[in-house]
Amino acid sequence: MKKRYSEEQIIKAIKQHEAGAKVEDICRELGISNGTFYNWRSKYAGLEVNEAKRLRELESENAKLKKLLADKLLEVEAMKDVLSKKW
Repeated sequence: MKKRYSEEQIIKAIKQHEAGAKVEDICRELGISNGTFYNWRSKYAGLEVNEAKRLRELESENAKLKKLLADKLLEVEAMKDVLSKKW
């Protein structure tokens, strides 16, 4: 079963590593792989909890906007196809 970790837990784990804890120990404690930890570190290193939450909000908003743009571009293409046909 895939577990979901909150930003607080992720940032706490990164801060433990920065304080000198071994990656293997942190991973064993959380039940994650080393690769997962390093992915988290590349994404969340240097962030505070409130910044990480804001980042997630911005990412979801960006995904919604990309979907809206794709829908509108598809609609425009369909209109061009309809208008370009000669009756």
